[in-house]
Amino acid sequence: MDVSTFIFLGVLGAAALYAVTIYNNLVSLKHNVEKAWSNIDVLLKQRHDELPKLVETCKQYMKHEQETLEKVMQARSAVASARQQSDVGALGPAETQLRMGLGNLFALAEAYPDLKANDNFQHLQSRISGLENAIADRREFYNESVNTNNIRVEQFPDVIIARNLGFGAKPLLEFSEEEKKDVNMKELFT
Repeated sequence: MDVSTFIFLGVLGAAALYAVTIYNNLVSLKHNVEKAWSNIDVLLKQRHDELPKLVETCKQYMKHEQETLEKVMQARSAVASARQQSDVGALGPAETQLRMGLGNLFALAEAYPDLKANDNFQHLQSRISGLENAIADRREFYNESVNTNNIRVEQFPDVIIARNLGFGAKPLLEFSEEEKKDVNMKELFT
């Protein structure tokens, strides 16, 4: 074997090793996005399971607030549907409606001292608030994982392997501007 063949095989081997490394990195990024989504999904499911308990507790006290309770349950259903379908695009608007409904529900609870003093309500309110904070944290982790994935599948030379092997960009989990703005507490109490 002559020197040029040896050099050619060496370069070819190094290129194959580099391609395998890129592929393995893309697989890792894809699984990080899936893991981040699973973390959000678990928290959404936990909150989904707690909301009927909260609404049922509130029903006992809030006889005249059925519309607010119904809106919370409708939003809960929309979030569950988006979650089950792994539809990140539909989840954002559904989450916005649910968070607005919960905000209204908690604000209305202020007018019911017996409800506010109820241990079950306090526990559920605390539990749901904790889940909301955890969801926000996981959303940040999910979006960071998606951003890292999306950058890599567009960078050269990764883009060559990504396109040929079906790796693609993933959607960010975004919420509406309505949810991101400051809450006007006066509006909640009028």
